[in-house]
Amino acid sequence: MRLPFRAFVAAALVFGASAPAGASEPPPEFGTDWDDPRTALPVVEPPGSASCTLKIVDEKFDDFTPYTSTFTPPAECPGPWNKVVLRMEGKVRGVQYDRLGHLEVGGVTIFKTSTPEPSRDGITWAVEKDVTAYAPLLSQTQPVWMLIGNVVNDTYTGVLDVQVYLTFYPAQRPWIPPAPTPDAVLPLTNPRREGSALVGEVTVPANTSRLVAEVYATGSGGGCEEFWYLTAPASVPYSCPADVGPYREVQIEVDGKVAGIAMPFPHVYTGGWANPFLWYVLPAPRAFDVRPIRYDLTPFAGLLTDGQPHQVRVSVLGVPEGRPGWDLPTNVLVWRDARSTRVTGGLIHHQLGTLTNGADHTLVDGWHQVDTQGAHQLRVTGYVKTSRGWEVTRVEQKVSNASMHRWLGEMENPDELVSTWKDSSTVTVTGRGPLPEVSHSHKHFVLDGRIDVSDTNRLTTTITVNDAEEALSFQGLHSLAHHEMSDVYTGEAAYNLGVPRPQRNAVGTSTHRYRLNGHPAGCYDRSISTRNGFVTEDTQRCGTAVAPPAPR
Repeated sequence: MRLPFRAFVAAALVFGASAPAGASEPPPEFGTDWDDPRTALPVVEPPGSASCTLKIVDEKFDDFTPYTSTFTPPAECPGPWNKVVLRMEGKVRGVQYDRLGHLEVGGVTIFKTSTPEPSRDGITWAVEKDVTAYAPLLSQTQPVWMLIGNVVNDTYTGVLDVQVYLTFYPAQRPWIPPAPTPDAVLPLTNPRREGSALVGEVTVPANTSRLVAEVYATGSGGGCEEFWYLTAPASVPYSCPADVGPYREVQIEVDGKVAGIAMPFPHVYTGGWANPFLWYVLPAPRAFDVRPIRYDLTPFAGLLTDGQPHQVRVSVLGVPEGRPGWDLPTNVLVWRDARSTRVTGGLIHHQLGTLTNGADHTLVDGWHQVDTQGAHQLRVTGYVKTSRGWEVTRVEQKVSNASMHRWLGEMENPDELVSTWKDSSTVTVTGRGPLPEVSHSHKHFVLDGRIDVSDTNRLTTTITVNDAEEALSFQGLHSLAHHEMSDVYTGEAAYNLGVPRPQRNAVGTSTHRYRLNGHPAGCYDRSISTRNGFVTEDTQRCGTAVAPPAPR
């Protein structure tokens, strides 16, 4: 049976098999129900003050019709706020694919997510996100728009019943101060697609002194760009070809000049890698909360304060011409100089390094192997003249990707990948304080996976996803902030292909461990393990252990 990778993708449906309900131990195989999806991530810490909660979305998504409404800030909890927390709650039952969700307030993307695949009996899940950075946007009445595109018919029966809430925690001086936030959050105006790129405009206030862009970049839609990290050069016999290979880079340009580069770390959705049994309870890192790529555009700020619209272009290097699949919602966060009516400035230095992007193909004993090496650098320095004096911002970025992709013969079976992405940035600001301020971030992402179909048509997927980051900021010799994050998923699951549902005999194990040093409590370390859809261990290492839930 030929089962190339695109067939693996098509196989990623919602499966199940009958098994005893309410067992005291995990069943020997997956049944028609399992524990609700969850992650090991910490909840958003409340500040300990009174709060107000508003429901801004209440919809049953069963087609591609967006939900729309109007948000009005809570009169009983007026700003400024110390914290604003978004919480999405969902439930679904039956049979359904994973779906991508997108929430906008005032035209600004504030949340992007993907959904779990349901059990026949039904699941519920929830996601929290700190959205305090969008407080300036939420201080005014705004239109709300949300879409989770879904198909419901006689086969795919799962209707996504979703509610989204915003909880506002007012500042109560002096013990609960207002949160430091941007002064404005702007969407791109007149957005349009140019191939796989998004092009729009932004008009910033005349007294803008700092700029940061957010791009919620995802490869999605079920085609080859959803699995871009597995593509191979077009000259190589593989079911997902690309021009050069799997190297992708998300670039942002301002008025035609590259202003930022970044690695688009993979998003593995809950039908991913041909095996939804991996993800029924524990999703891969970033699956439920798609985090945006952030670019510091402050070196360009002084060029944009003339009151005119300026072009912003976001593109993905490496995407074959005409291939769809990338979604790139983009916001611009603005900080203003309140004591100036106009901030001026310009670029001092701009150096875009030569892109390295090579993929070598070898064939040994029927095994195809593609080794990829890609890297890029950018250095930009700019200045602004503010009421505080001259401020100079230098941004240095380095990105790289190294991967080894192997598959056997025309069947592409087994198919395995080990790939590493690195993304480092250093921002140095001189003139904002008595000493230079330096912020450094190093992100490191590893995906190690294998899909194998045996002679008896049993598909097995083994995968590890490791998402790590270290961030440090300091002024002179004084450390301002430091945190280290590690988000690791490991799993293995197997089922029989091409047989009736009761004969699929699906089994699987998974573990999700999330660690954070620099958390408000000083340390956070939680690990959750599952077997055949039921949680077998839930341990909090920085604190007391968390007992697994009682059997249903």
